Amino acid sequence: MNVMDKINKEQCTNQHPEFNVGDTLKVFVRIVEGGNERLQAFTGVVIARKGGAIQESFTLRRVISGQGVERVFPINSPRLAKIEVVRKGEVRRAKLYYLRDKIGKAAKIKDKKD
Repeated sequence: MNVMDKINKEQCTNQHPEFNVGDTLKVFVRIVEGGNERLQAFTGVVIARKGGAIQESFTLRRVISGQGVERVFPINSPRLAKIEVVRKGEVRRAKLYYLRDKIGKAAKIKDKKD
């Protein structure tokens, strides 16, 4: 296992800011269309984080035109250009899957007070 830990540590990119479940993030994803490459932003609330080391990923959720959209991003993916923390949220759970059933104000997360 020591060899695997070394490989995982070398492959991990720690260039992203610290964030937790409940935070609102703006993730910039590299999109390749033909020969062109552009950045596309996806803003949403982190509802889950799972895995560890090189396999770690997080799930973002947002509502677009009344329809809920969720995307799973691997943290160490080369497709992620950058991650910005828009707002810190205060939650008491590790997974926020209950937000899938909530609509409007009921789906709002309180801001974390410093």
